[in-house]
Amino acid sequence: MQHDHSLPPVCDCRESSPDRPNPERPCEASLATYRRALVEGSLPQDEVADCLRALHLMVADRESPGFMIPVPPETASFAALAPIEEAILERRRTLRSARATLAAFEGLYADVHRLEQPALTRLSGHAVISKALDAGVSGCRESVRTAHPGGGRPAHVLAESLPRDLRNLRRGIRQRTIYQHTVRSDRTTLSYIEQVTAAGAEVRTLPEVVDRIIVFDRDLAFIPFSDEPHHALRIQHPPLVRFLVRHFDEAWARSVPVRPERAPLRTPVITSDLQRTILRAVVNGETDAAIARRIGMSRRSVAEHMRKVSEQLGSNSRAQLGYLVATSGLLNGSDVPGGPGPPGAEAREDGAGQDGRPGEGGRPGEGGSGG
Repeated sequence: MQHDHSLPPVCDCRESSPDRPNPERPCEASLATYRRALVEGSLPQDEVADCLRALHLMVADRESPGFMIPVPPETASFAALAPIEEAILERRRTLRSARATLAAFEGLYADVHRLEQPALTRLSGHAVISKALDAGVSGCRESVRTAHPGGGRPAHVLAESLPRDLRNLRRGIRQRTIYQHTVRSDRTTLSYIEQVTAAGAEVRTLPEVVDRIIVFDRDLAFIPFSDEPHHALRIQHPPLVRFLVRHFDEAWARSVPVRPERAPLRTPVITSDLQRTILRAVVNGETDAAIARRIGMSRRSVAEHMRKVSEQLGSNSRAQLGYLVATSGLLNGSDVPGGPGPPGAEAREDGAGQDGRPGEGGRPGEGGSGG
């Protein structure tokens, strides 16, 4: 059962309205009526406003039926405010009871989920990240997907990754790795690639890899937490991991296989891809340093690529080069000035289907968790 203990309007006469300058102050009519009652001692009840009765400032005169007498405000406050104070106390008791009930459910919820792993975990420090990766490798059942931006990988990173990756491959884990095209001229990385591909891994390259990704099976992934080194985010959130898997698989379908036993590694499709990536960055206004850092190439090599294209197009300035590239259709075509012909031959040579995509034959190994 609900009780309405709210305070009645201070004044219910015609002068009392919300748009008055001070709506909480009684109107002049009620003040005048109360003043008359104080002076005269009583008033006919039909002359007393309802607000004065509700506030217990006027009560029936038992000795004179039909009349009402004034009550001191201090005395009236007990009768007028007591129900409101009781209602407030009741609300507070209800609030405390609701809090106690919810606390019991919070404890139950915490007990049920206590053993669950958090969906997102920040990892800081090389040692912590390395141990987390080792745990991911040990728990891996079917496949590892990795993508690495930049150029050649540091020798110490590859040395640390190689034994772990080879153990995975011997267990029959399928491993795939995507690098950028520029690793094809890095001897240290090529040596690593040669060893893991001989054990069954698959390695491919793209002109550009946006960021580092490592995915174990379809339920655990690692990505950088920030641009600062040695800060990673471990992801065990199924929809997020599924998104990363699809992102990788789409990039994998566009990438070019690396076959260390075949030469040359820098083929027409690779050269055209690199040149087109550089030209697209020039049109977007990026500096040589930014382009070099993004695609893993030395600043001098980027400048040399741009010099050749400038000569081909007759450009005298960087701004003019960007304009000529943007309006020439080079970024939409298959050939780049100074570059070798249409790409696609190598993809077909390495086992691609009729649509130019790599075949699905697949050996049980692709890439490395740390390489």
